[in-house]
Amino acid sequence: MPLKRIAFFIFVSSYFTVFGQQAETEKRQINIVYGANFTKDEAKFPGASIFSKDDQRQVQFEHQGADLWCDVAIFYAQENRLKAIGNVRMQQGDSIEMNSGKLDYDGETKLARAWEKVDLRDTQMRLTTDTLYFDREKQVSFYKTGGKVVDSVNVLTSKIGNYFMELEKVQFRDSVHIDNPDYIIDSEQLDYYRVSKNAYMYGPSTIVGEDYTIYCERGFYDTTIEQGYGVKNTRINYSDRIIVGDSVYFDKAKSFASATNNIQVTDTINKGRIRAHYAEIHKEKDSVFATKRAVAVSLVQQDSLYIHGDTLLVTGPSESRILRAFRNAKFFKTDLSGKCDSIHSSEETGITQLIRNPIMWNVDNQMTGDSIHLLSNKKTEQLDSLKVINNAFVISFDTIGKLGYNQAKGKDLFGKFIDNKLEIIDLVKNTEVIYYMYDDKQELIGIDKTICSKIRLHMLNNDIEEITFFVNPDGDIFPEKELPVENRKLEGFIWRGDERLYTKDDIFDEDDNNIELVKIRGIDAPVDIDTEERERSGLPPLQEDPKAKNLNQNTKATKPKRPTLKKVG
Repeated sequence: MPLKRIAFFIFVSSYFTVFGQQAETEKRQINIVYGANFTKDEAKFPGASIFSKDDQRQVQFEHQGADLWCDVAIFYAQENRLKAIGNVRMQQGDSIEMNSGKLDYDGETKLARAWEKVDLRDTQMRLTTDTLYFDREKQVSFYKTGGKVVDSVNVLTSKIGNYFMELEKVQFRDSVHIDNPDYIIDSEQLDYYRVSKNAYMYGPSTIVGEDYTIYCERGFYDTTIEQGYGVKNTRINYSDRIIVGDSVYFDKAKSFASATNNIQVTDTINKGRIRAHYAEIHKEKDSVFATKRAVAVSLVQQDSLYIHGDTLLVTGPSESRILRAFRNAKFFKTDLSGKCDSIHSSEETGITQLIRNPIMWNVDNQMTGDSIHLLSNKKTEQLDSLKVINNAFVISFDTIGKLGYNQAKGKDLFGKFIDNKLEIIDLVKNTEVIYYMYDDKQELIGIDKTICSKIRLHMLNNDIEEITFFVNPDGDIFPEKELPVENRKLEGFIWRGDERLYTKDDIFDEDDNNIELVKIRGIDAPVDIDTEERERSGLPPLQEDPKAKNLNQNTKATKPKRPTLKKVG
């Protein structure tokens, strides 16, 4: 290339480079729109131009889509920054306006610091604080000395706040408080979306409504309809019940709450508890539905009674509550246990019914019949009596000589509890007995085999202490050798000792113990709550630009999985 042509190329390139730099500088430069009165004070403000308002209007500046008005401006043109003093107003577009007593603004970084009665407003929200920092480049403002946000629904206050304008979100931290006519929220950290009015809570958080209190350390709440959930250390005080679980969901409008994984529902009036891995609470129906390793626990004279079924249903007000255990029902107490197809227990009548194929053990005594009823004293809340209706049969293993089984049968059985211990058993109609009798040295006397109209068994320490026969008993005591083995069992004898429940854990089958818990989104894996909010609002994902990415990284949170709702009845 000829030398002249090279020189010309360098000249043209240099010209456009300088021209471009000047254009970029002019683009970044703060512009004076109206200067009014002009002066300088090199002693106090070296290098600055001082502008003050006149009788007509305030001083006005413009910078990249934002206008600023004030009474006095100290403008450093060389450094492209200014100090605004007195009735400061900054407006960005048609939607954002900030008022304050003073403001510092840097045109190079587009950073502003406003203080003295700062008031930031847009079309939906008003933010007030003592000092506010405003990053126009990232469209973020924040305060560190306490602030208040007011919108159409809530009044929110905190010590620290970050307002992300593009995301339309305010992130509150430290002593967060929301005041609403229907509820109050206190939290350690809360992210609030201005359009949806959705709140995401982190750290110890409490929501107090008209008839409920919610505590969680990570959760979501729709402040417009009072609906939400918690996924960390969540607890709901709901009417006369307390609900805890890994994930707890609440809906005020539907008077509904549900919980998933490691649940406990406590009846604060009747002192009963339900534990399960899924439960629903319907306030208007006054009911609790529970499944997945469900168990109801109540206190009976300083001893816990455990009732289990594939499904548990508790209905009715406190004074007349009914507990139902459906399919594969079982119960356990220290000296009493049993199983059947279903259990029906009424608080009002004090009757617990074992329905369909029932079997019950009073320690070592096996009892069967077509239907078994346990009756409690409603005043003392102690077990009072027992009924076995149709085909009543009592069996216990001969623990002394280990020669066979003690047996008693009749049409019906009536038992009496004293101090929660079964002490009297009456068998009536067509009764029969086979009983191994021993002397004080525990040597076998013989085997009693008798038929009569009624038999009374007196129990001591859950063993048969005495047998009384009523109305023309017919039988005898046979030496062991004179009563063949095949004659030592009454008709209908079935020993089911291998099914007996020895501990409270025996009420659960293998299927109950191998339940796989639902993986609740948000407990372990962190997710971006800005993305979650857009999903909830039906909006497309945010574009992955560096600015958005930085904002998102500062607001990482975990997203819970809302429990699957089931309809009961």
